[in-house]
Amino acid sequence: MTAVTRRWLVLFAWANLVANIGIVVTGGAVRLTGSGLGCPTWPRCSDESYVPHGELGLHGAIEFGNRMLTFAVGAIAIAAFVAAWRSGDKRARLLALLIGLYIPAQAVIGGITVLTDLNPWVVSFHFLSSMVIIGLCVLLLDHLLAEPRAAAGPRTRGLAWTVFTLGWVVLYLGTVVTGSGPHSGDLESKRTGLDPQVMSHVHAWAVYVLVAATVVTLVVARRSGRPLLWTAAVALLALELAQGVVGFWQYLTDLPELLVATHMLGAALTAAAITWVVAASRTRT
Repeated sequence: MTAVTRRWLVLFAWANLVANIGIVVTGGAVRLTGSGLGCPTWPRCSDESYVPHGELGLHGAIEFGNRMLTFAVGAIAIAAFVAAWRSGDKRARLLALLIGLYIPAQAVIGGITVLTDLNPWVVSFHFLSSMVIIGLCVLLLDHLLAEPRAAAGPRTRGLAWTVFTLGWVVLYLGTVVTGSGPHSGDLESKRTGLDPQVMSHVHAWAVYVLVAATVVTLVVARRSGRPLLWTAAVALLALELAQGVVGFWQYLTDLPELLVATHMLGAALTAAAITWVVAASRTRT
């Protein structure tokens, strides 16, 4: 791999990560502004047009704008795959290909959310699919940037995978809380019917377990001489604490839109961090 090709590949790998985190936030903005059905059908914006028209108003413009961002994210993914292909690096090619394929699949899932009138379970799947893409972006960056390292011991690897699994449980339960509360994306959209207060407490207890597992991983990483894993665990712990503050704040203030959007950004960063924890426990040649 030439130095120029490597620089471009790393640049597009970072752009992939930033773009996919960014579109999570803009997707949240669509929901928080009540614009989830601003374009009431898919793939057209309306039965008559692929683009919004005056009758759809600001909500139509917001929803359509988020759809257009998918093309920008897709263009970045294609550029990353081209750079990976030119590099001759087989693992980079595979990861870049998976990211590129996942983006149109995610667009289809987004279309299904519209066609099901923002069914909260489909919306949850749409959000979690974005977390998968973010994780793949982190794996690509780890492959390109990390120094060679041996695999961690079985106990340490087990802890890393425990943190990863708990992180996904927390992310999923967060979508259940969202699906049972306000900010559905449209006034007519149905909710799950679950008690949002009860689900908030279930979500919080899962977070407490995740924090405990992260602290144990951090200590074990320090004692076993795994500096990258220690750094990843510290970053994850900092995110967990910040998310906890935002989560309690939004709970006590009746879910103001700005705090909910901040919490969604934190969730996307958490998805990246739990993937980094697992990657840091694995071998890198």
